Amino acid sequence: MPTKTISVRIDGELVTAREGQSILEAALANGKQIPTLCYLKGLSAVGACRVCMVELAGTDRLLPACTTPIQEGMSIKTASAKLTQYRRMAVELLLVERNHICSACVSNGHCELQSLARSLGITHVRYSYNNPRMTVDMTHPRFVLDQNRCILCTRCVRVCAEVEGAHVWEVASRGIYSRIVSDLKDDWGKASNCTGCGKCVQACPTGALAEKGLSVMEMVKQSDAVSRLATQRASLVNGAR
Repeated sequence: MPTKTISVRIDGELVTAREGQSILEAALANGKQIPTLCYLKGLSAVGACRVCMVELAGTDRLLPACTTPIQEGMSIKTASAKLTQYRRMAVELLLVERNHICSACVSNGHCELQSLARSLGITHVRYSYNNPRMTVDMTHPRFVLDQNRCILCTRCVRVCAEVEGAHVWEVASRGIYSRIVSDLKDDWGKASNCTGCGKCVQACPTGALAEKGLSVMEMVKQSDAVSRLATQRASLVNGAR
């Protein structure tokens, strides 16, 4: 059965979209860029980072583009002073929640959070730093988990469950106490389900998950490769239905 084509306006331009797409998918398909952190093509969308918020005519609420279905006749605004202000606030709050010391991070210069902050013109934050006492798990023979850099985007959780099928990662606790954990809070090195594939490391947008043996600025992620694998798997699954 062919997918229905619908018409919407994005930033004033009339474009076509496929029924079932999210606002973000429709925007990307039409060359419109919306900033994201938790989104990775091929994985399920969760709206965790709230950076992709957009304005929709007819409502005062900002909506997450990655989880909001596109509908006929929508008029969407992806860039405005209001959205820039909101996105700056969201990124600043991510920066103060953990201990993001870029100068000592393996992903310095190759970090999606850092790049987004730079594109938004963030040179300092207006809020007090939480300075939490975070752990670093180095028990895995090949990789390291640094909770100081984690932004709880859950890309690692989703790629491990949806692509590798190992279900090693999960989010424990709530609010500012939330943490990425492996195998019911056991050390990563003891996670019997972990295949050591490294997909979670490559999907991570920051230096929270990294390869051992790398120094500052040496960790370059291959998230595009992970996205291709996830997209291919999703196509196979959908084709088998």
